[in-house]
Amino acid sequence: METLYDRLGGQDAISKVVDVFYEKVLADETVNKFFEETDMEKQRKHQSLFISWALGGPNQYSGRSMELAHKGMNLNDEHFGAIANHLAASLREFNVSEEDINQVLEKLTGMKNDILYK
Repeated sequence: METLYDRLGGQDAISKVVDVFYEKVLADETVNKFFEETDMEKQRKHQSLFISWALGGPNQYSGRSMELAHKGMNLNDEHFGAIANHLAASLREFNVSEEDINQVLEKLTGMKNDILYK
């Protein structure tokens, strides 16, 4: 069965989406403060591997758990919504179907409890 990872074009395509995603995130004053001390090259690589795995690609992600990665950030629903919107907008720029975008957002929403208010 073809995975969402395959439909989006695999690792290379997801890496490009992640680059666009972080351009949007870093331009957004509601969430860019969370990345002020972040090594963005490392962050992009981790995010790309994580999203690939979340979409059914090979599991090459060896980073921290969602809960640990967001500990002490105290992210709220507004922050979560902004990130989800930037991800959806980034996927649209690569002509990903709304159906596939909704699947991506469903996966992200499934992780919400591990991310918010930590």
